[in-house]
Amino acid sequence: MSLVEHLKELRRRILVALAAIGVGTILGYLWYGHGVLGTPSLGELLKAPYCELPPEQRFGGELTGECRLLATSPFEMFMLRLKIGFLAGLVLSAPVWLLQLWGFVTPGLRKNEKMWTRVFVSAATLLFALGAVLSYFVLAFGLEFLMTIGDDTQIAALNGTSYFNFLMTLMLVFGVSFEVPLITVMLNVIGILSYETLKDKRRYVVLVLFVLSAFVTPGGDPVSMLILALSMSLMMEIAIQVTRINDRRRAKKAGLDGLETVPDDLDDETASSIAPAAPVNVPRATPQAPPHPTSTRMDDSNLDDLL
Repeated sequence: MSLVEHLKELRRRILVALAAIGVGTILGYLWYGHGVLGTPSLGELLKAPYCELPPEQRFGGELTGECRLLATSPFEMFMLRLKIGFLAGLVLSAPVWLLQLWGFVTPGLRKNEKMWTRVFVSAATLLFALGAVLSYFVLAFGLEFLMTIGDDTQIAALNGTSYFNFLMTLMLVFGVSFEVPLITVMLNVIGILSYETLKDKRRYVVLVLFVLSAFVTPGGDPVSMLILALSMSLMMEIAIQVTRINDRRRAKKAGLDGLETVPDDLDDETASSIAPAAPVNVPRATPQAPPHPTSTRMDDSNLDDLL
């Protein structure tokens, strides 16, 4: 394809992705205020950690028992609903725009690069979702700690924008932080980072994770920071063990390079115990000159008989 054809294909795929995001945003906007098939609405789901607080820690909750967030400007509720609907639309339309991105990038990749790209994208999506879900359950504990600090002199009155910004930031931080172990494994796969290096620096890695959690956690509450640090440490330990297995497999493979033939059903332990075949020195034969053909000489008597 020429450059113009590539640009046309890119424009077409971008338009398809934007259309899918637009439809997803509309669905997310409607889902924010209405449940689907008996499930709670998106607004209720996101508001659930705040509603788990005791009534006396919510503005007006002690008197009415309701769980509502404040709105301090005329367009705040509309803009907040539109913002949440857009984020939900990105998630709902992810299969479409990811497929468009994959379809544009795939023709430029080799077969092994396609395989590693699928593995990396699948693992990254799963880890990000796992971190976001964990932050959702952590939020209730973090809010309870933050809302009880100085409650004897202040009354907590959260508005919707502040609360949802805090929630989305916490989900983003947890999701991105869970990508660090995956990046570590990928650096080991391409040969930049080895298991021996990670094993020697394990304690420093854990220290860096705790310091990083203290800085990136929104609100700065120790509960969220501790849960994020412990979760990242556990994921990093799993990544280190994966690098150990990968380095051991790579070493076994390098030890089999000297073998001429290896049976398909040969296990790794038996194969690694076989030494490479030594070359055999065969003495070279000394070339000899070919024998000269015996010539037959006719004498005069033979010539007379012939005649």
